Amino acid sequence: MPVRFGLTPVFLDSDLALLRDLGGHLEAALGFPVQLVKRRTYQEIVALLLAGQLDAAWICGFPYVRHADRLSLLAVPLHRGRPLYQSYLISDATLGASTIDDLRGHSHAFSDPDSNSGFLVTRWLLAARHERPEGFFNRPFFAYGHRNVLRAVGAGLAESGSVDGYVWETVADREPALTSGTKVIGRSDWHGFPPICCLSENRDGPVARGLAKALTEMAESVSGRRVLKTLQLDGFVPGEPSLYGGIARMAAAVGAPT
Repeated sequence: MPVRFGLTPVFLDSDLALLRDLGGHLEAALGFPVQLVKRRTYQEIVALLLAGQLDAAWICGFPYVRHADRLSLLAVPLHRGRPLYQSYLISDATLGASTIDDLRGHSHAFSDPDSNSGFLVTRWLLAARHERPEGFFNRPFFAYGHRNVLRAVGAGLAESGSVDGYVWETVADREPALTSGTKVIGRSDWHGFPPICCLSENRDGPVARGLAKALTEMAESVSGRRVLKTLQLDGFVPGEPSLYGGIARMAAAVGAPT
């Protein structure tokens, strides 16, 4: 039976060669076939993980803190030397906006209702202003994927958006046409990078331990370095739950279940 590894829209999944390289690296490290499982929403992947239908998944910090009683960290990516990232608030470059307050009454694209960078951070910023997205923005909607948020703002389908800063930076480097029509008008505090998780009950099993080892030692092999180069990551570390304390506090502040 293959090892089932779930991927959410936080992953830069437009590159088929990247998916092939990631699957090949994990298979070589584990000695077992690996099935990469993709879905459109975070909720679908997290549901499969909680149901035991995935051995591990690359999810977001928001669903991790919501299900911290059932999930364990296997590995956390390092981006620019740290296991951290930011949420970016972006606008159409021609809008003339410079802060979130300038976006009142404009259309807005969120990534996913279970995304920290693509929804929770902006929801939290608005809650501090005693506002909700549906009252503050005109026609807020979910694009289901950070790249889709970039496309929506760049194409004029939305005048602003909430997006993973790592994704914005990586896409700006690899596909600048997707970000050239957008402007970053706000950056959040630093939060724990979207982690790779498994069910806590399986954390000490051979598959979970093998996956953790394959990820944290990725920089030590040619195939692993190829994957990291494409992802523009430095490697993976075991990670600590405390990395996600800020996300848990925001979720509690807006009344989201954790």
